[in-house]
Amino acid sequence: MQRRNMDERPDWQAIAEANGFVFHHVDGEIYWDERACWQFTLKEVEEEIEDPTTELYAMCLSLVDDACASQELMEKLAIPRSMWDIIANSWRSGEASLYGRFDFAYDGSGPAKLLEFNADTPTSVYETAFFQWRWLEDKIAAGELPAESDQFNRLHEALVERFGQMFTAGSLVHFSAVAEHIEDRATVAYFEDVAGQAGLEPRFIGIDNVGIDESGQFIDPEGYQIGAIFKLYPWEDMMREEFAEQVAKSNTTFVEPAWKAILSNKAMLPLLWDRHKGHRNLLPAAVAGTEAAKAMLNDAHVTKPFFSREGADIELFDGSQHHKGPEQGYGEEGAIIQAYAPIARHGENHAVIGSWVVGDDPAGMSIREDASPITRDLARFLPHIILG
Repeated sequence: MQRRNMDERPDWQAIAEANGFVFHHVDGEIYWDERACWQFTLKEVEEEIEDPTTELYAMCLSLVDDACASQELMEKLAIPRSMWDIIANSWRSGEASLYGRFDFAYDGSGPAKLLEFNADTPTSVYETAFFQWRWLEDKIAAGELPAESDQFNRLHEALVERFGQMFTAGSLVHFSAVAEHIEDRATVAYFEDVAGQAGLEPRFIGIDNVGIDESGQFIDPEGYQIGAIFKLYPWEDMMREEFAEQVAKSNTTFVEPAWKAILSNKAMLPLLWDRHKGHRNLLPAAVAGTEAAKAMLNDAHVTKPFFSREGADIELFDGSQHHKGPEQGYGEEGAIIQAYAPIARHGENHAVIGSWVVGDDPAGMSIREDASPITRDLARFLPHIILG
């Protein structure tokens, strides 16, 4: 594994905008960064990213099965009592998952360590599935990379296949996000395109425009019943909304399903550790305030709220220095203490590996890079290659 400096394609911004990638810069800062790439061997990817992803996902599904049968675990996960049956029923009825992303600490010198699982609303899917693959094709065509260069990346094809498995051809599927959020809207537009390629009929609706009719069914502004909806809106927020109780009364299929609320919650990390203590891809973790957590505080560790995004309200002690993520008010439900694992570093650049799951199968890899060891919302996306 190594970081390679690369020349930018002279027209990459025009290519991005022509393909709907309108958030290649965020608040004036570069987000898509092709001034470098990360290079892996095929063995590294297969044995240290792909295989652990398969195993960890199976472990996560087993945890969901346990939690859906346990009041104690639901309480440990800080899931509202009103949602227990909704979550358990979504699992027991076999509601299908579309996708998710594991975040790994991996630098090529040892096993990948699971930092967290973005199981519900992971973003950077378009950049992973389409734009970094386009970059690779362009670089090979220009003779700047060998013809045998590859990526761990069948994310686009896997998503098309999965939509086709989850829904009957011709089905109307609504897609929703906060319409004014540029990145989220563009991400959902990509999913609409993917669903169309799978033979479905996609229709966008802003999350604020979802209504409820007299019979308790969710409807769009035209009055069409929402039979299925892909929502780029997290369950941890949804299940605390006033309309959460309507979920059980409706006939709507949600993507992601309600049971994903168990896995998009960092409180699941201590539960995984308890069940698989010493696993090569897991880090010791405990709920803050417990004796196990207190015993970890003198060593390098990370404090993470149960619900937190883009490094918000995370505190990291690397053994010598303390680092803090942006303060955004997360942590009311609780926090965990997780052992510290250094992520890949090149100079001042710290890189987290994202490993994507579609259905039950690993499907691709992405890399976010930050000047901080805590990956934040403005972390840059770098492409990767496989050589050797």
